Amino acid sequence: MEKIDSLQLEGELDMFTGTEHWYKHMCGTTYTDGIKYLADKAQAYWLLDIVASYQSKHKDKPFQIWKLTVNEDRTAVVTMKEDSNKPIVVKQKIAYTDFPLNEIEFYCIDGVMLLKSEY
Repeated sequence: MEKIDSLQLEGELDMFTGTEHWYKHMCGTTYTDGIKYLADKAQAYWLLDIVASYQSKHKDKPFQIWKLTVNEDRTAVVTMKEDSNKPIVVKQKIAYTDFPLNEIEFYCIDGVMLLKSEY
């Protein structure tokens, strides 16, 4: 599958306002149509793996804000907060990524990953 460019991806992600299907990650978390679309088009199932891998340790945090920030040198950092005004709980550095967006923020609520527009 060919990757999508960043402007097209941003525009298409904004169109997700709910989900019709639920997908199960091998680690037990669930994700929505929008998250599946993001992972498919950006070839970023590794991002879902990162979020899912932290869920057993942070199941006491029912509302999580996950953010991927890509730097100019293609390194990146993935962070998680319990809310926008709370401190960072998880911070994982990524040595290299070809993720097409400079930044993406989404939720994991009660073990379900979803785009902000799907909330």
